[in-house]
Amino acid sequence: MFKVVGVIGAGQMGSGIAHVFAQHAYQVLLYDISQAQLDKALKSIEQNLERQAKKGVIFTTSIEGIMARITATKDLKDFAQCDLVVEAATENENLKFELFKKLDEIVAPEAILASNTSSISITRIAACTKRPDKVIGMHFMNPVPIMTLVEVIRGLGTSEETFQAIGALVARLGKEMAVAKDYPGFIVNRVLIPMINEAIFALYEGIATAEDIDKGMKLGTNQPMGPLVLADFIGLDTVLAICNVLHDGFKDPKYRPCPLLVNMVNAGYLGKKSGKGFYDYQG
Repeated sequence: MFKVVGVIGAGQMGSGIAHVFAQHAYQVLLYDISQAQLDKALKSIEQNLERQAKKGVIFTTSIEGIMARITATKDLKDFAQCDLVVEAATENENLKFELFKKLDEIVAPEAILASNTSSISITRIAACTKRPDKVIGMHFMNPVPIMTLVEVIRGLGTSEETFQAIGALVARLGKEMAVAKDYPGFIVNRVLIPMINEAIFALYEGIATAEDIDKGMKLGTNQPMGPLVLADFIGLDTVLAICNVLHDGFKDPKYRPCPLLVNMVNAGYLGKKSGKGFYDYQG
């Protein structure tokens, strides 16, 4: 059904999504407002493909063909040729609303518009368009080429036809689907973000060091990494944004973001991407 897939945002998630679609023989348009970010994304995708080749996941000879299927653009109007668009921009509600309004005018009426949002209402996003039946959530996990889950979220107006098309697509990408109703945080972040936030409270209250909190959760619950290092990898600004969506959406004080998290974001300590979070990455 889908031939040309548009991906909005050339950050970590967008580049990973473009990588996976191109690897599975789809033509991909990768959009970002920054040429430097697009260049960085293409270089990152190629490096990740080379890592996959070394591990025997793909053939080295396939890398050139995969890269050739990805076209970078700074012009959203190029998306007129897309059958599917996956938005992976910053987790900002107003930004997503504006993007979906523009996309609704650009792409063909039959095209599906998906959002990689990790917490924002698909129903609210869909209401910005004239095609709420063709709007759906496709929440990929990071790193996209490695993680097998795609959380699929049906907005109130999402049609059964759209849902079935995206379900079949997830399978073609070699991934597993978990279906969530459209409530704040969906499944994964509804459970994950409060755990991370509580770990930050434990640090804030002086219960233990960051290292011991992470060690306790990693070795005590068999998680691959502790919640504070995971927060650094997600980005503390993103963690805070999702905390706020949960808190605003449910009006429940248990979702209130830890003051330490707020202060760190205000200071620009956003985790790995800024070089400093709960750990120091500058070295």
